[in-house]
Amino acid sequence: MTNENTTQEEVATFGAGCFWCVEAVFQQVPGVKSVTSGYKGGDTENPTYQQVTTGKTGHAEVVRIVYDPSEVSFETLLDVFWRAHDPTQLNRQGADVGTQYRSVIFYHSEAQKEAALASRAKVEAAGRHNRPIVTQIVAAEEFYEAEDYHQNYFRNNPSATYSRFVIAPKLEKLGLEP
Repeated sequence: MTNENTTQEEVATFGAGCFWCVEAVFQQVPGVKSVTSGYKGGDTENPTYQQVTTGKTGHAEVVRIVYDPSEVSFETLLDVFWRAHDPTQLNRQGADVGTQYRSVIFYHSEAQKEAALASRAKVEAAGRHNRPIVTQIVAAEEFYEAEDYHQNYFRNNPSATYSRFVIAPKLEKLGLEP
């Protein structure tokens, strides 16, 4: 008798404003195995945070989510994505402004692309927003992991001003643990 590990993992990548907020949300989703903050979608190789914040690299702040599809579906992750930010704000979320804070879904397969397009259409048809959705849905490109101090930011810095006044209220609004 063999005891093979049949756990399958898939990857989802979302940009929805500051990656600290998005990371804190997805870390609480059952079935998510890891969340890594990083940069994607630009033309600068191995960008630094300082470079990305200029808005000149083309990269967005994103989270790379590794998940077990037998525990959580990509569609469920999309539902969380839509609720975790305002997809009608072009290149901004709250006080964070610039192309690096754009709303974007980077798909890793044709199935993810189709699911993302269908999900966006469903959200648009629901009429929850007063403005058009501006979320980009584009093919996944190279992912560059953000610097260590950006990883697990909320967990490591719960008393930081940004954590207390931006991340914690967002988590509470979504019914998650601050």
